[in-house]
Amino acid sequence: MKFASVVTVVFCLAILACTAAGQQTATDSLTGSSVCTFDDGKQVSTQYNPVAAGRNETAPWGKVWLPGGSAMTFFTETEITLGNRLVLPGAYTMYLLPAKKDWTLIVSRNPKIDSPYDQNLDLVRAPMQNGEMAQPEGQFKLFFGHTGPKRCEINVEYGKNRAWIEFMQK
Repeated sequence: MKFASVVTVVFCLAILACTAAGQQTATDSLTGSSVCTFDDGKQVSTQYNPVAAGRNETAPWGKVWLPGGSAMTFFTETEITLGNRLVLPGAYTMYLLPAKKDWTLIVSRNPKIDSPYDQNLDLVRAPMQNGEMAQPEGQFKLFFGHTGPKRCEINVEYGKNRAWIEFMQK
């Protein structure tokens, strides 16, 4: 419970900093937070535990992955579509299902990061685009890219892997 409170405070500060600066995206890889602000000021944000990656390390293929040992949080202040599914405003957990060729982003209805993963609570399982980077990334990174007035994408980098998926504000 104490960790969840600290995460919430850090997350709120990141959101406030992003709003005050008038930025479209904000990322802090030290605390593991990222925010995407749509043109109307509403935001989508994530929080995760940063984790180091070895030079040739890959994510655990074929298994639901909790980078840093706990679920990532996913907050949205607005309705979005992700993988052709509607995600209502609220708090969720987020997981990755890496594979050699295809990655999947999972958004779960369960908002508790310390709960074990439960497939029955999946709200969205969305296929991600995937590629290999020329230089390996030394740390797990998750960040947003603001790609249009009502569009953002989630980007994930780990080792030589890079995966991404776009979502839209409803």
